[in-house]
Amino acid sequence: MIDKLVEVGILFDFYGKLLSEKQYTAIELYYIYDLSLAEIGEELGISRQGVFDTLKRAEENLYEFENTLKLVNKFYNSKKEINKIYELAVDIEKESKLINNEKILKKAEDLKDVVKTIIDNNQEVVN
Repeated sequence: MIDKLVEVGILFDFYGKLLSEKQYTAIELYYIYDLSLAEIGEELGISRQGVFDTLKRAEENLYEFENTLKLVNKFYNSKKEINKIYELAVDIEKESKLINNEKILKKAEDLKDVVKTIIDNNQEVVN
């Protein structure tokens, strides 16, 4: 259940605004605020079964959006590549220290700072 909770949460972060208002609210109340089906039904003015059906359709839509657009997949692939760039900058920094090249060292440090900013910004997207 935890895996699904996290998975739907991430999909919701990326695609939530593409859902209908009712689906958006149902997902938000169920997965973010941990309300029961009865509580959500009361909030939305529909039955527990209606909430269940709405959640099921919303989840299907979120997975379909990812199957079509693949934004979450692209995000994680980009994140891996950005981490590789950071590691290369660390390697360049080490090598520049060995050969005592201050110019390359400075550029490697600058590159690390830029990549760190990108990594930090990407963390905000998922959190």
